[in-house]
Amino acid sequence: MKRENAWKNYSDEELVELEELARSYKEFISSNKTERECATAAIALAEAKGYRPLEQAIAEGRALKAGDKVWSHTRGKAIVLVHIGTEPLEKGFNILGAHIDSPRLDLKQNPLYETEDLALLDTHYYGGIKKYQWVTLPLALHGVVVKTDGTVVPVVIGEDPDDPVFCVTDLLPHLGREQMSKKASEVVAAEALDVLCGSRPLIIEDDDDDDDGKDGAADDAPEWKKRAKKDPVAAFALKLLEGKYGIVEEDFLSAEIEVVPAGRARDLGFDRSMVIGYGQDDRVCAYTSLLAQLAIETPGRTAVCVLVDKEEIGSVGATGMESLFFENTIAEVMELTGAGGMLKLHRALAASKMLSSDVSAAFDPGYAGQFETKNAAFLGRGLVFNKFTGARGKSSSNDATAEFVARMRRVMDEAGVAFQLSEMGKVDAGGGGTIAFIPARYNMDVIDSGVPVLSMHAPWEVTSKADIYEARKGYEAFLLDD
Repeated sequence: MKRENAWKNYSDEELVELEELARSYKEFISSNKTERECATAAIALAEAKGYRPLEQAIAEGRALKAGDKVWSHTRGKAIVLVHIGTEPLEKGFNILGAHIDSPRLDLKQNPLYETEDLALLDTHYYGGIKKYQWVTLPLALHGVVVKTDGTVVPVVIGEDPDDPVFCVTDLLPHLGREQMSKKASEVVAAEALDVLCGSRPLIIEDDDDDDDGKDGAADDAPEWKKRAKKDPVAAFALKLLEGKYGIVEEDFLSAEIEVVPAGRARDLGFDRSMVIGYGQDDRVCAYTSLLAQLAIETPGRTAVCVLVDKEEIGSVGATGMESLFFENTIAEVMELTGAGGMLKLHRALAASKMLSSDVSAAFDPGYAGQFETKNAAFLGRGLVFNKFTGARGKSSSNDATAEFVARMRRVMDEAGVAFQLSEMGKVDAGGGGTIAFIPARYNMDVIDSGVPVLSMHAPWEVTSKADIYEARKGYEAFLLDD
């Protein structure tokens, strides 16, 4: 059952809407390259649409009623938005769930070192990457440094046109015979993903070196000055960091600095029909889910949007979907609506329906042998539903029921949403997972749905503007389904 290309059916008005959505989406993923940045931006957009902090309502003991909109976050990395509907909460919620973390390199806790007049930053990769894809790219640093007094210092270096950028070097082909004979997974070792960050030594004039005859600067001298004789290039980097951000080397111990591709998302193709940019897995689904949540008027069933962290490493930790943050937030909301209690909570969750909004693998003609075309997702053919994900024999998969698939077909058809169903490549070719199996534990109906992506998990990923547009429409139609 071949699905038609969605571009064939757009009116001039729809094309204008599509391009405006693509413009705002490119801005979002260009400005927000970490889970913290995404959560902060999402909260700002929500508050502009009338959402208020749930914690404030709790503190005030203020009752919530139909039409009220609240948000909650945990550790600045995961958020839940709730728009209370007119139906009793025990009848369940319509939930959109996406993740806002993406594959990247993280700086280690003791990252800075110098060797042979070069300063480098040691990294540990995060999520499933092809390590060789991360060499020789312009890279930026995004994150926070938290000082011992609790001060949080945001760090973004490499995005402004006047900023420097960073890179991981690679071996020239003239000397790469041994390297090129290795398997792709071994061509670049994980411990070789060190970021080049400096080559200029710090020059300390003799009259500035007040060390009282000791090997080094005075005890009360800045740390960079003490390090200048042994590691002058690293010392220069530290001096610059202290001057701009007020941070010292010890502060790296309590920092979360992510190394990501530098630069903004761009239109791709002569026809500008696609978007190329970093972090589209899964921010393309997170952004369209967020916009759908913010667009609806007072719904019948309560509408919920969940944007979580740590999906790329198993949804673990306090900010991942495995934590109790989501359940606790819903419990607090139900308490403030007068429907509190564990039994009512679990009845409501079991009666809920969820779209696990995550990307799917788009058919790539360059690697056609890895796909079974009758059951593949294609760029430009709309929102993708994956009845199941997992690997091999559907291992670790949420396998949605036929009844729920049929319901989603009806919802999309009635809303005029272009959609397709797919698998993640050929059986036994590989596989992947999402957060879907976790909320399914509450006995709710869950299905994976998202945007097809080319070059998934690469530093630069590709999506179709048409699929982004259809996802935005489809998610809103789902939230309004009674």
